[in-house]
Amino acid sequence: MMAVNRLFRTCPSTGLVYHEAAEKLIRWNAVAGVVSLLVGGILALLVTLTRWPAVHLLPADWFYLVLTAHGLDMLVFWIIFFEIAVLYFAAAVLLKCRLATPRIAWVAFWLMILGAIINNVAVFRGDSSVMFTSYAPMGAHPAFYLGLILFAVGALVACFVFFGTLVIAKSERTYTGSVPLVTFGAVTAAIIAVFTIASGAIILIPTFLWSLGLVAHIDSLMYRTVWWAFGHSSQQINVAAHVSVWYAIAGVVFGAKPMSEKVSRTAFFLYICFLQLASAHHLLADPGLTSNWKIFNTSYAMYLAVLASMVHGLTVPGAIEVAQREKGYNRGLFEWLRKAPWSHPSFSAMFLSLIGFGFLGGISGVMMGTEQLNLIIHNTIYVPGHFHATVVIGTTLAFMGLTYFLIPTLFRREMMFPGMAKWQPYVFGLGMMSFSLFMMGAGTLGVPRRHWDMTFAGNALGYEFPGTAYLMMGIMGISGIAAIIGGIMYLLITVGSVFLGKKIATPDFKYVAAKDGVAPKPAPQPAFGASGHGASIGMAGFVAPGTFVLALVFLTSFILYYFVNWKYLSTVWPLS
Repeated sequence: MMAVNRLFRTCPSTGLVYHEAAEKLIRWNAVAGVVSLLVGGILALLVTLTRWPAVHLLPADWFYLVLTAHGLDMLVFWIIFFEIAVLYFAAAVLLKCRLATPRIAWVAFWLMILGAIINNVAVFRGDSSVMFTSYAPMGAHPAFYLGLILFAVGALVACFVFFGTLVIAKSERTYTGSVPLVTFGAVTAAIIAVFTIASGAIILIPTFLWSLGLVAHIDSLMYRTVWWAFGHSSQQINVAAHVSVWYAIAGVVFGAKPMSEKVSRTAFFLYICFLQLASAHHLLADPGLTSNWKIFNTSYAMYLAVLASMVHGLTVPGAIEVAQREKGYNRGLFEWLRKAPWSHPSFSAMFLSLIGFGFLGGISGVMMGTEQLNLIIHNTIYVPGHFHATVVIGTTLAFMGLTYFLIPTLFRREMMFPGMAKWQPYVFGLGMMSFSLFMMGAGTLGVPRRHWDMTFAGNALGYEFPGTAYLMMGIMGISGIAAIIGGIMYLLITVGSVFLGKKIATPDFKYVAAKDGVAPKPAPQPAFGASGHGASIGMAGFVAPGTFVLALVFLTSFILYYFVNWKYLSTVWPLS
């Protein structure tokens, strides 16, 4: 009978209990993600310097090759590797139990590594420059699709290892009551991931066979419709994951508990039911789908997912405000926010992630999901401006904040360049906010999303954009360079700390065998590791008035921007 690894250690600073096998897998998945981020970041520099009209670095063939690799390394490999690490952390560590089937988890990891390498090799060999969307009838080398399929299979297996770990925790009673909210958010992400990967398999496997000549034809409209159930839903995994990270960091830094766990859990449940439907906003200009289908998916149904995000956007800062006010920061509406630890990189990264995701990614996403308004910005550079606000500001910045917590607790290393770490979230976050904002502005003026040269130089039907568009693209380029510098800072800090940082001395460090299958009793843990009801809205008044005012500012911004776009739409077809 196969021996089961039941060795655990307790982190002396946090009280978190790490299963030895889970700890190694969390580390390796996180490291693989950071390596993908490094590759994608180098490619991001090349893309930015090419889209910047004053520089226009790469020729067309190299631009599309680099853009293809950048999209896959960032949107798929970096984020999903890190998300698997988050899933294992949320299950094995927060529930204080052993990881299910570590050997199978390692098989999943190496499948993902193999898939990522095969896909990158296929792109860099020069015959698979089909971009992230890889729309048929454009064809890539069979290895391009094979790499994605292997990676997806590995990620799917990892999700089932996560679910298996939840079963073990329940059967061995390593926790009482409901699972912690962070773990519940991770369950949400994993459920969406299963749907997403299944959608990818449905379309990528036939396309792989088509690339081998075994399937005669791939219908382009069918491909787009099914592919976006994979391509966009993969970003919904990110939303559930980074919202979970927001709650975790609020607990780590402030000891904050959710204002109402029932409300937050309901919001996560709405994600499961409705979040993937936002995929339809990429199909609103397609002629083969009915308006009834488009409107239902991107309005009546999607608004319930928007409601869920607005709930999280209220409860996370609200929980922080309640925790701060309990510490005596009660002057006025915003002393709790002014006195927050803005030099703490985990907090600053999380809060910038929340603001950028809500104000830039969220508002623009709802606008894009309106069938009529979508006509203004469909296939313009507005679209990558939107998803850089969601995936990069929202997800990547949140994951960066979590990394600063994991370096001393998971890797047991002192952080190198602590002064640089204080500034890194601001350089990266503010740079990316400006990058996304001006990209969306240029897209509103019609700058194309996919064309290598916005000037269309040398074409028979050239087009001259207004000078404001060139100005915005120039500011976008400068902002992109600033964000890339912030990314370099993050890589220097994390890679330097993990491999060269001073090892944290823990004289009593050791792995202890579990007794009767249950991990050693830990010291008191941060709030994110326990389930509780948290604060609530009292009869005497709202317990987080500052957060309520910020929510009103957000709502006002949303209404104004939404109706400004209707004004833009009215200029498309003038009546006179």
